[in-house]
Amino acid sequence: MKTPVNNNMICDIHTGSCDTVTSTVLPKVKMIYFTDPICSACWGIEPQLRKLKLEYGDHFEIEYRMGGLLKSWQSYGGNDVSGPASVADHWEEAAKHYQMPIDANVWREDPLQSSYPASIAFKAAQLQDEQKAIKLLRRLREMVFVEKKNIAKGGNILQAAEECGLDTQQLMVDYAGRATAFFEEDLEITKQWGVRGFPTIYFTSEDGSKLKLYGSSSYEQYETALLQLLPGITKKVLKDDDAIFQSYSTIAEKELAVIRETGLDKAIHDLHLMKEAGTFSKISTPYGSLWKKIA
Repeated sequence: MKTPVNNNMICDIHTGSCDTVTSTVLPKVKMIYFTDPICSACWGIEPQLRKLKLEYGDHFEIEYRMGGLLKSWQSYGGNDVSGPASVADHWEEAAKHYQMPIDANVWREDPLQSSYPASIAFKAAQLQDEQKAIKLLRRLREMVFVEKKNIAKGGNILQAAEECGLDTQQLMVDYAGRATAFFEEDLEITKQWGVRGFPTIYFTSEDGSKLKLYGSSSYEQYETALLQLLPGITKKVLKDDDAIFQSYSTIAEKELAVIRETGLDKAIHDLHLMKEAGTFSKISTPYGSLWKKIA
């Protein structure tokens, strides 16, 4: 139901009267996204989430919760991997499955000992600016999945923060202070919601209705969940690439293919043409490439 809001007034000099104009605030769905910076399946659903934001971004907001995938190898209790070498094997399988660019050699050359530092950095960034924090999360993922950079290291975190326009001095202060408590709050909420793996996304409406999607899901599943809670909403039609590249300065081939609803080969071909035209640069991995818009 639309909520009426009287916040405008129009005055007519001919009649000498001033009348209020009733506007409406569209209801929104909240997506509570339990994730982790090094979650390969979360990297795998970036194409679907980016398309959802472009087409239905006016109708939902995402609340990011860091779930704490890897505290340390000493305390890790997962059944899928047993150490850095097995993560490398897992990431190579994930790259083939999701068709997203991944260089798993980070786990062989400079393995992460924990995902907590990057998670706390994200919470510190949220204390400054939510949108910049979201950019930071994306940038950290690009670093670890594509560029083989250990995002548990402070230098790499600060580099990413600076690139995203964050105040790095304040980030360090908050990282050492309030951000840890906010991260621990996320871990507690993850337990309260019974989340046992990532990605887990709850779609919640203003009337209390709730839907859950666990693991990798197709774009149609995300769209269906949104429309179940907000029937009748319409999506924006993307007439050309301008909307895509205005929103995202980096893009994977699979992301462009999903957003455009074209084949992967077509996306790769077009991105190569853009590179030849001097509008994009390319970072290659053993499994696909990440393309960066040249300012």
